[in-house]
Amino acid sequence: MKIFIQADKLSAYITELRARDKSVGFIPTMGALHQGHMSLIHRAKSENDISICSIFVNPTQFNEESDLDKYPRTLAEDITLLIENNNDILFWPTVAEMYPSDLATDIELDLEGLDTLMEGAFRPGHFAGVAQVVKRLLDITNPHRLYMGQKDFQQFSIVSKMIKDLDINVENVSCEIIREESGLAMSSRNRRLDPEIKSKASLLYKTLREAKATISSMQPSEISKWAMQTMDVPDFKPEYFTIVDGYNLQAIESFEAHDFVVACTAVWAGEVRLIDNMILKEPKSA
Repeated sequence: MKIFIQADKLSAYITELRARDKSVGFIPTMGALHQGHMSLIHRAKSENDISICSIFVNPTQFNEESDLDKYPRTLAEDITLLIENNNDILFWPTVAEMYPSDLATDIELDLEGLDTLMEGAFRPGHFAGVAQVVKRLLDITNPHRLYMGQKDFQQFSIVSKMIKDLDINVENVSCEIIREESGLAMSSRNRRLDPEIKSKASLLYKTLREAKATISSMQPSEISKWAMQTMDVPDFKPEYFTIVDGYNLQAIESFEAHDFVVACTAVWAGEVRLIDNMILKEPKSA
């Protein structure tokens, strides 16, 4: 596996690859890698000649500096895991490399409210940082395909809109959520969970599954209210459980009027904030 730290050297190498008609799949991460990330690597490897994984803990998407400081950093383990899973290229830049003082990396983007709902309501400015770093990474890596996990459904939707609005020539590919045996969605933040709390964190998945089972008998608002009450137990504090249209992320009032419906939730599990989602109605084109 080749490791690049400098953006210009990576860009030059990718230009050479593309000149030889090599297809490139890109997986952006913040490290602390797990099997969920590896599923993205495997998908990229199966659909492209070259897979590129980036590890960069992006400061512009953190609302609290303490959260940034606590984010797990496990580079040696990450490199071992990437090599074991046959990743081709690792991009591991510094903050100065990503955001050089002589380069304007801010982007003007009207997200039409996608960034103010759910995660955006609790983490103001978060998605501006996400859009900024993904645009910068796409400029550097120039991939044919971008691979993102469904777990961050709102993030995927916002990046897809950015790609469309800025006319970036890349396909954004959503990959299914990979879960632990308990049903807990794999996440780098799971490392920070208290073991006793982690043993109970399947609560999110169980609630999502039960919500899906009731869509024929309950309205979205009723399910959301029930879910919030269900997850409000010792050691857990739900922030939201919202049932949205999968295309525009707007909360829905009935299931009948929408063909793509997703339940999204965020819950504090002790000192760790977890997010999860489940598709309740698949789009007809799927």
